[in-house]
Amino acid sequence: MAVTVYSAQVVGLEARPISVEVDISPGLHLFSIVGLADKEVQESRQRIAAAIKNLGGLAPHKKSQRVIVNLAPADIKKEGPAFDLPIALGFLLCSGQISFSPHKKLFLGELGLDGGLRRVSGVLAMALAAKAAGFDEIILPEGNGAEAAVIDGIAVREIKTLSEACEYLSGRKEIAALARPSLDMSAKDHPVDFKHIRGQASAKRALEIAAAGGHHLLMEGPPGVGKTILASALPSILPPLGREEIFEVTKIYSVAGLLANGQPLITTRPFRSPHHTASYPAVLGGGIYPRPGEITLAHHGVLFLDEFPEFDRRVIESLRQPLEERIVTVARTSGVATFPAQFMLIAAQNPCPCGNFGSPVRDCTCSPGEITRYKKKVSGPIIDRIDLYVETPPVEYAKLEGDTDEESSSAIRERVLRARARQEERFGKIFTNSQMQLAQLKAFIRLGEDVKRTLKLAHSQYRLSARSYHRLLKVARTIADLEGSAEIKSDHVAEALQYRQKTEL
Repeated sequence: MAVTVYSAQVVGLEARPISVEVDISPGLHLFSIVGLADKEVQESRQRIAAAIKNLGGLAPHKKSQRVIVNLAPADIKKEGPAFDLPIALGFLLCSGQISFSPHKKLFLGELGLDGGLRRVSGVLAMALAAKAAGFDEIILPEGNGAEAAVIDGIAVREIKTLSEACEYLSGRKEIAALARPSLDMSAKDHPVDFKHIRGQASAKRALEIAAAGGHHLLMEGPPGVGKTILASALPSILPPLGREEIFEVTKIYSVAGLLANGQPLITTRPFRSPHHTASYPAVLGGGIYPRPGEITLAHHGVLFLDEFPEFDRRVIESLRQPLEERIVTVARTSGVATFPAQFMLIAAQNPCPCGNFGSPVRDCTCSPGEITRYKKKVSGPIIDRIDLYVETPPVEYAKLEGDTDEESSSAIRERVLRARARQEERFGKIFTNSQMQLAQLKAFIRLGEDVKRTLKLAHSQYRLSARSYHRLLKVARTIADLEGSAEIKSDHVAEALQYRQKTEL
């Protein structure tokens, strides 16, 4: 008679419960796993056989019998080692070596040859799916439990070995359910504070505007002027993650297998800084079974692309959809996955390949053709999607040796929080000015006659595209929010114009 135990499979960023059906019948030796299982799942047969043997049980290959394992539904591709534990328990239950009720229990875990259990990825997503499907209990390896225990309403039990799982399920050992970990949403100290960065007042102001409205920013300047450290200081002025945002970000990192041991939740905004040699799938996401890339790992946080023009052109151009729609769609033969990509893009670049073009103290060694080709690596449509452009000149010696500290991150963050609060009050939910669509622009932005004259002059003089015009309005609205003004004024528009790309003007 066939038996059924339950597990789960991550598809994209969501999980689906999987029925692990095991049937044993007389016949020549056979141990087969069906149900669209990939190589990792097929290899579990050897791991399971060795683990059961070392447990002291009768392994599938020790007796002439046909063992068929079906992973249902069969139209979902199964991958990863998380099915080891449920398949082993299903075989032991079906062969009569243990007795327990699998009703409303979900099992996850990779088996070692000695029967030990190893951690698996995507536990938070699978725990959410288990709760939604009505499961009461989830049994998984030691080290994964805290991640699943953040979900209320389901008992989470950690086990170290297959033997311990059998003892618990047979009633010979008590294993207490894990307590739900507390959600620490207090502000965290950041390693880089704006008060330690000398000079670059214009860049700091642009970063404050970007943080307040969720805008994208491009910094341009010679090497060593502080572009990287300015970007690294940005998280110190961003608002803390909200409760829903914490679960969204944690689920992404759980699926990607990037949660540190003992870190059940990610409570700080992500800051991702991939190297400029990163491949297209690494940045956008991909793989045989689509997995999130850097832009999804930066969800609700910051994606910093240093040496922006040095990234592969395919990578740069692929940012068009995420920057506009805040999602990324990855299509593979195994399926199509849509990942969230609501991030702030902070890009940095040199003015030319050698970095000294326009420098008053160093000579540029680049030819005009080299400079032109370097500039063209970032196309006009990408520049058009970036809200703020700022130059970062070399810092004078007097500022570097000054005794007075600059304005601290905490002071800047207070203004950012007040501006975000005005946006939340305006939109009725967690929503930034950069996310406004045309309907919100018409509903929430009212312009006086003097502002309209300023915008008309700017539009004709600077030949702004429709997208640039709308992004200019969004930045001006953020500047007004930082000032505490209910209306957009001409000086707000004038400051926003200062942050448009020079080549665009």
